[in-house]
Amino acid sequence: EVQLVESGGGLVQAGGSLRLSCAASGFTFDDYAIGWFRQAPAKEREGVSCISNTNGDTYYADSVKGRFTISRDNAKSTMYLQMNSLKPDDTAVYYCTGRNAWGQGTQVTVSS
Repeated sequence: EVQLVESGGGLVQAGGSLRLSCAASGFTFDDYAIGWFRQAPAKEREGVSCISNTNGDTYYADSVKGRFTISRDNAKSTMYLQMNSLKPDDTAVYYCTGRNAWGQGTQVTVSS
């Protein structure tokens, strides 16, 4: 069974940092690109970042460029999202996705 489990969310003040993790199981992690989406209250789910499984290429939404860094550890079947200089607009539930599967999400709340 394919599973993606996020962790690392929480409450942080504006300007602070958090690191999200996504632990994958049930599939060959190295074979798939993987990424992060987020959904704020009353808004559509939006793509945040993704990382290739072949050459390490990354993508970032304009809203997070220069503040967020995505990475993956294939040996641990885990993906990370380092989030710095957080803003209240970053408040959302963050989901990881890969191999057509989604995690349950982790809440990130940034207070002003």
